[in-house]
Amino acid sequence: MIRSVSIRALRQATPLLRVVPAAVNASRGIHATPATRSHYNDPAGSATPAPAPKTLADIHKLYRNNTPITVLTAHDYISGKIASAAAVDMILVGDSLSMVALGYTNTNEIELDDMIHHARAVRRGSPQGFIVADLPFGSYEVSTEQALAAAFRMVKRAGVDAIKFEGGKENATLVRQLTQRGIPVMGHIGLTPQRASALSGFKVQGKTAATAALILEDALALQQAGCFSMVLEAVPAPVAEIITKQLRVPIIGIGAGPHTSGQVLVQLDMLGGFDGFTPRFLKKYSNYLDINTKACATYVNEVRARTFPEIGTHTYPIKDAELVKFKQLVAEKYQTPDDH
Repeated sequence: MIRSVSIRALRQATPLLRVVPAAVNASRGIHATPATRSHYNDPAGSATPAPAPKTLADIHKLYRNNTPITVLTAHDYISGKIASAAAVDMILVGDSLSMVALGYTNTNEIELDDMIHHARAVRRGSPQGFIVADLPFGSYEVSTEQALAAAFRMVKRAGVDAIKFEGGKENATLVRQLTQRGIPVMGHIGLTPQRASALSGFKVQGKTAATAALILEDALALQQAGCFSMVLEAVPAPVAEIITKQLRVPIIGIGAGPHTSGQVLVQLDMLGGFDGFTPRFLKKYSNYLDINTKACATYVNEVRARTFPEIGTHTYPIKDAELVKFKQLVAEKYQTPDDH
């Protein structure tokens, strides 16, 4: 990814625009737009100099220093902002949003256009983040040409830094084709949810020496093809540790124990915002659904009790003289309805 111009320098040079460099525009699909002011974007906050965009070099440095790499999914503008503000190393726009954000029954129901739409929103929430986006089921398996077209669309339209897709050694040629064309690729091995039916459900993989060896073979083949990293899902922790030690690229675990190069969780899962099944590997760091359901119920009760909005706290003033004039105008021109 080309990032030859400083975002900070461009912002200082063009204060009336919220600008992303042209080189970044080309790769990230972001357009410069006039800065606008509303109660949703604080102009004082927008004047804060932006940090430099995160790059593959930053990920490689973490890996070389043996620093655990943090990855969190995001599915819209605000979840992108949250992940970025939390200093997550990589943001994944995963096809898990099909279930946790859109209410589908599995990840295979989401389309490429849906993923691009959500990835664009995440990029707006995290302009400097290193964002990886999933290619959804059916968008890359038919042919190399189909996969290349889908990947190019994702990078150009959504402005992501890398793409991810599921599968092992059978995808080696595809990985090589993409990386040769300048698109970084993250692999996904072990439990591959898009292929859950073929795996007889969402089951732990690599529980025998033979199946664990197959996962390692997949990992080595993807590394050789050019994957810069891989997600390793739902395998026994000792197996994941051995596979991680055999590779020279970061292994990001989910349900793979603490000895991988890093960890990834679905943001709405770890915040307690999904009321479906809870996988064994998930730790909930918040109780989003319960907290926010109670907050909304409190709002409903306060509106009905007329305790919200509160005069003076949540309202805008008018000068007494102008209010008197308005009342006189209404009295002269209009008749108050009988039901009032």
